[in-house]
Amino acid sequence: MKKIIKTDKAPDPVGPYSQAIIHNDTLYASGQIALDPATGVLITDSIEAETTRVMLNIQAILEEAGLSFKDIVKASVFVTDINNFARINAVYATYFDEATAPARELVQVSALPRGGNVEISVIAAFD
Repeated sequence: MKKIIKTDKAPDPVGPYSQAIIHNDTLYASGQIALDPATGVLITDSIEAETTRVMLNIQAILEEAGLSFKDIVKASVFVTDINNFARINAVYATYFDEATAPARELVQVSALPRGGNVEISVIAAFD
């Protein structure tokens, strides 16, 4: 059985998918871009502000499922400009303890939905 996770504290999906699915004690969260859930506006003031909004959207989904950042086992980060790696990573690092941070890849892509510059998806596990 799978359980759909939906919260109004994260943006509605921009296509035919769920914010997250729980299956067999694992949460699979769809990629989040920097949409403000209250306004639907994409935050692009700076790459730091954009990354922070993405992480807040992920946090809202995790909390709706009864999880936190410490439960993430895998993250996938997609960026449109690899030159922003250090700036994105600086924000991302504030959400994790370096000694127990999840597995991760960060890759450059040609474009992201709605003109975003960073998208992050995560997999989290229930203990």
